Amino acid sequence: MSIRKIFIFLGIVLGDALLLTLSIRYPKYFFLLSTAMILLTMYPIFHSFEKRSLQAEEVILIAVLSALGAVARIPFSALPSIQPTSFIIILTGVIFGGETGFLVGALSALASNLVLGQGPWTLWQMFAWSMMGLSSGLFHTRHYTKASVNLYIFGFIWGFLFGWIMNIWSVVSFFDRLTLPLLLTSMATSLYFDFAHALSNVIFLLLFSKSWFQILGRVQVKYGLLKL
Repeated sequence: MSIRKIFIFLGIVLGDALLLTLSIRYPKYFFLLSTAMILLTMYPIFHSFEKRSLQAEEVILIAVLSALGAVARIPFSALPSIQPTSFIIILTGVIFGGETGFLVGALSALASNLVLGQGPWTLWQMFAWSMMGLSSGLFHTRHYTKASVNLYIFGFIWGFLFGWIMNIWSVVSFFDRLTLPLLLTSMATSLYFDFAHALSNVIFLLLFSKSWFQILGRVQVKYGLLKL
Protein backbone atom coordinates (compact mmCIF):
# COMPACT_ATOMS: atom_id res chain seq x y z
CA MET A 1 0.00 0.00 0.00
CA SER A 2 1.38 3.42 -0.99
CA ILE A 3 2.02 6.23 1.51
CA ARG A 4 -0.74 8.26 -0.12
CA LYS A 5 -3.30 5.49 0.35
CA ILE A 6 -2.21 5.04 3.97
CA PHE A 7 -2.79 8.75 4.67
CA ILE A 8 -6.15 8.63 2.92
CA PHE A 9 -7.15 5.60 4.99
CA LEU A 10 -6.04 7.27 8.23
CA GLY A 11 -7.93 10.42 7.25
CA ILE A 12 -11.10 8.42 6.68
CA VAL A 13 -10.73 6.61 10.01
CA LEU A 14 -10.09 9.83 11.96
CA GLY A 15 -12.89 11.67 10.17
CA ASP A 16 -15.35 8.84 10.79
CA ALA A 17 -14.25 8.65 14.44
CA LEU A 18 -14.90 12.39 14.84
CA LEU A 19 -18.32 12.17 13.21
CA LEU A 20 -19.20 9.11 15.31
CA THR A 21 -18.19 10.95 18.48
CA LEU A 22 -20.30 13.95 17.49
CA SER A 23 -23.28 11.72 16.65
CA ILE A 24 -23.10 10.14 20.12
CA ARG A 25 -22.69 13.56 21.74
CA TYR A 26 -25.56 15.03 19.71
CA PRO A 27 -27.96 12.11 19.02
CA LYS A 28 -30.53 14.50 17.57
CA TYR A 29 -28.23 14.94 14.56
CA PHE A 30 -27.23 11.29 14.22
CA PHE A 31 -28.89 10.83 10.83
CA LEU A 32 -27.15 13.87 9.34
CA LEU A 33 -23.77 12.99 10.84
CA SER A 34 -23.99 9.32 9.89
CA THR A 35 -24.82 10.33 6.31
CA ALA A 36 -21.73 12.55 6.28
CA MET A 37 -19.73 9.60 7.65
CA ILE A 38 -20.91 7.34 4.81
CA LEU A 39 -20.07 9.96 2.18
CA LEU A 40 -16.64 10.53 3.73
CA THR A 41 -15.97 6.79 3.59
CA MET A 42 -17.16 6.28 0.02
CA TYR A 43 -15.82 9.39 -1.71
CA PRO A 44 -12.07 8.55 -1.67
CA ILE A 45 -12.69 5.19 -3.32
CA PHE A 46 -14.86 6.72 -6.03
CA HIS A 47 -12.21 9.40 -6.48
CA SER A 48 -9.33 6.92 -6.75
CA PHE A 49 -11.27 4.91 -9.33
CA GLU A 50 -11.97 8.08 -11.31
CA LYS A 51 -8.22 8.78 -11.44
CA ARG A 52 -7.44 5.34 -12.85
CA SER A 53 -6.84 5.00 -16.56
CA LEU A 54 -9.52 2.54 -17.67
CA GLN A 55 -9.98 0.91 -21.04
CA ALA A 56 -13.37 1.24 -22.70
CA GLU A 57 -13.80 -2.52 -22.27
CA GLU A 58 -13.25 -2.18 -18.51
CA VAL A 59 -15.90 0.52 -18.21
CA ILE A 60 -18.30 -1.67 -20.18
CA LEU A 61 -17.54 -4.67 -17.95
CA ILE A 62 -18.24 -2.64 -14.79
CA ALA A 63 -21.48 -1.37 -16.33
CA VAL A 64 -22.56 -4.90 -17.30
CA LEU A 65 -21.80 -6.34 -13.85
CA SER A 66 -23.64 -3.44 -12.19
CA ALA A 67 -26.62 -3.97 -14.50
CA LEU A 68 -26.63 -7.69 -13.70
CA GLY A 69 -26.55 -6.89 -9.99
CA ALA A 70 -29.46 -4.48 -10.39
CA VAL A 71 -31.56 -6.74 -12.62
CA ALA A 72 -30.95 -9.79 -10.41
CA ARG A 73 -32.40 -7.94 -7.44
CA ILE A 74 -35.70 -6.93 -9.02
CA PRO A 75 -37.36 -10.38 -9.52
CA PHE A 76 -36.49 -11.34 -5.95
CA SER A 77 -37.92 -8.17 -4.39
CA ALA A 78 -41.05 -10.16 -3.50
CA LEU A 79 -38.87 -12.55 -1.50
CA PRO A 80 -37.31 -10.41 1.25
CA SER A 81 -33.56 -10.86 1.68
CA ILE A 82 -33.03 -13.40 -1.11
CA GLN A 83 -30.27 -11.41 -2.77
CA PRO A 84 -28.46 -12.75 -5.86
CA THR A 85 -27.11 -9.20 -6.08
CA SER A 86 -24.86 -9.92 -3.10
CA PHE A 87 -23.47 -13.00 -4.85
CA ILE A 88 -22.58 -10.95 -7.94
CA ILE A 89 -20.94 -8.23 -5.86
CA ILE A 90 -18.88 -10.70 -3.82
CA LEU A 91 -17.58 -12.53 -6.89
CA THR A 92 -16.79 -9.23 -8.60
CA GLY A 93 -14.57 -8.25 -5.68
CA VAL A 94 -12.89 -11.65 -5.57
CA ILE A 95 -12.13 -11.79 -9.31
CA PHE A 96 -11.49 -8.13 -10.17
CA GLY A 97 -10.43 -6.69 -6.82
CA GLY A 98 -12.04 -4.76 -3.99
CA GLU A 99 -12.27 -1.39 -5.75
CA THR A 100 -14.24 -2.92 -8.61
CA GLY A 101 -16.43 -4.80 -6.13
CA PHE A 102 -17.03 -1.50 -4.31
CA LEU A 103 -18.10 0.26 -7.49
CA VAL A 104 -20.38 -2.57 -8.67
CA GLY A 105 -21.97 -2.76 -5.21
CA ALA A 106 -22.77 0.95 -5.10
CA LEU A 107 -24.03 1.13 -8.69
CA SER A 108 -26.16 -2.02 -8.34
CA ALA A 109 -28.07 -0.47 -5.44
CA LEU A 110 -28.48 2.86 -7.22
CA ALA A 111 -29.62 1.30 -10.51
CA SER A 112 -32.04 -1.23 -8.99
CA ASN A 113 -33.74 1.49 -6.94
CA LEU A 114 -34.63 3.29 -10.16
CA VAL A 115 -37.23 0.52 -10.42
CA LEU A 116 -37.82 -0.38 -6.77
CA GLY A 117 -37.86 3.19 -5.52
CA GLN A 118 -35.27 5.77 -4.51
CA GLY A 119 -35.14 7.33 -1.07
CA PRO A 120 -32.86 8.08 1.89
CA TRP A 121 -32.30 4.33 2.22
CA THR A 122 -30.55 4.23 -1.18
CA LEU A 123 -27.34 5.76 0.20
CA TRP A 124 -27.28 3.20 3.02
CA GLN A 125 -27.84 0.32 0.59
CA MET A 126 -25.07 1.70 -1.63
CA PHE A 127 -22.80 1.86 1.41
CA ALA A 128 -23.63 -1.66 2.63
CA TRP A 129 -23.19 -3.31 -0.77
CA SER A 130 -20.10 -1.29 -1.66
CA MET A 131 -18.43 -2.32 1.61
CA MET A 132 -19.38 -5.92 0.83
CA GLY A 133 -17.68 -5.63 -2.55
CA LEU A 134 -14.65 -3.82 -1.15
CA SER A 135 -14.05 -6.34 1.62
CA SER A 136 -14.48 -9.29 -0.77
CA GLY A 137 -11.30 -8.01 -2.41
CA LEU A 138 -9.48 -9.61 0.54
CA PHE A 139 -10.01 -12.89 -1.32
CA HIS A 140 -8.75 -11.48 -4.62
CA THR A 141 -6.64 -13.95 -6.57
CA ARG A 142 -6.29 -15.01 -10.18
CA HIS A 143 -6.26 -18.70 -9.30
CA TYR A 144 -9.82 -19.25 -8.06
CA THR A 145 -11.78 -22.04 -9.73
CA LYS A 146 -14.57 -22.26 -7.16
CA ALA A 147 -15.57 -20.70 -3.86
CA SER A 148 -13.63 -21.75 -0.77
CA VAL A 149 -15.05 -22.49 2.66
CA ASN A 150 -13.73 -19.12 3.83
CA LEU A 151 -15.70 -17.41 1.07
CA TYR A 152 -18.87 -19.25 2.12
CA ILE A 153 -18.33 -18.01 5.67
CA PHE A 154 -17.65 -14.51 4.36
CA GLY A 155 -20.90 -14.51 2.36
CA PHE A 156 -22.84 -15.81 5.36
CA ILE A 157 -21.45 -13.13 7.68
CA TRP A 158 -22.19 -10.36 5.20
CA GLY A 159 -25.83 -11.44 5.07
CA PHE A 160 -26.08 -10.29 8.68
CA LEU A 161 -23.80 -7.26 8.33
CA PHE A 162 -25.91 -5.91 5.47
CA GLY A 163 -29.04 -6.23 7.58
CA TRP A 164 -27.42 -4.61 10.61
CA ILE A 165 -26.28 -1.61 8.57
CA MET A 166 -29.80 -1.15 7.22
CA ASN A 167 -31.20 -1.56 10.75
CA ILE A 168 -29.31 1.57 11.78
CA TRP A 169 -31.03 3.52 9.03
CA SER A 170 -34.43 2.04 9.96
CA VAL A 171 -34.11 2.98 13.64
CA VAL A 172 -32.89 6.51 12.96
CA SER A 173 -35.47 7.20 10.25
CA PHE A 174 -38.40 6.04 12.41
CA PHE A 175 -37.30 7.26 15.85
CA ASP A 176 -34.93 10.14 14.95
CA ARG A 177 -32.36 8.76 17.38
CA LEU A 178 -30.23 5.67 17.88
CA THR A 179 -30.12 3.84 21.18
CA LEU A 180 -28.81 0.38 21.99
CA PRO A 181 -32.24 -1.01 23.04
CA LEU A 182 -33.84 0.24 19.81
CA LEU A 183 -31.02 -1.17 17.71
CA LEU A 184 -31.12 -4.57 19.46
CA THR A 185 -34.89 -4.72 19.02
CA SER A 186 -34.52 -3.96 15.32
CA MET A 187 -31.81 -6.62 14.96
CA ALA A 188 -33.99 -9.19 16.72
CA THR A 189 -36.95 -8.33 14.49
CA SER A 190 -34.89 -8.69 11.32
CA LEU A 191 -33.10 -11.88 12.41
CA TYR A 192 -35.12 -14.14 10.11
CA PHE A 193 -34.57 -11.90 7.08
CA ASP A 194 -30.85 -11.49 7.81
CA PHE A 195 -30.49 -15.26 8.14
CA ALA A 196 -32.32 -15.73 4.82
CA HIS A 197 -29.89 -13.29 3.17
CA ALA A 198 -26.89 -15.05 4.73
CA LEU A 199 -28.12 -18.50 3.72
CA SER A 200 -28.97 -17.41 0.17
CA ASN A 201 -25.45 -16.00 -0.23
CA VAL A 202 -24.01 -19.41 0.63
CA ILE A 203 -26.44 -21.24 -1.67
CA PHE A 204 -25.69 -18.96 -4.63
CA LEU A 205 -21.95 -19.38 -4.03
CA LEU A 206 -22.34 -23.16 -3.84
CA LEU A 207 -24.41 -23.39 -7.02
CA PHE A 208 -22.95 -20.75 -9.31
CA SER A 209 -19.47 -19.68 -8.18
CA LYS A 210 -17.60 -22.25 -10.28
CA SER A 211 -19.21 -21.22 -13.58
CA TRP A 212 -18.84 -17.51 -12.78
CA PHE A 213 -15.17 -17.93 -11.89
CA GLN A 214 -14.59 -19.70 -15.20
CA ILE A 215 -16.46 -17.16 -17.33
CA LEU A 216 -15.26 -13.95 -15.68
CA GLY A 217 -11.75 -15.31 -15.15
CA ARG A 218 -11.53 -16.15 -18.85
CA VAL A 219 -12.75 -12.65 -19.77
CA GLN A 220 -10.17 -11.07 -17.49
CA VAL A 221 -7.27 -13.12 -18.85
CA LYS A 222 -8.28 -12.89 -22.51
CA TYR A 223 -8.77 -9.13 -22.57
CA GLY A 224 -6.44 -8.17 -19.69
CA LEU A 225 -9.21 -6.32 -17.86
CA LEU A 226 -9.01 -4.77 -14.39
CA LYS A 227 -5.79 -6.50 -13.40
CA LEU A 228 -4.44 -5.10 -10.15
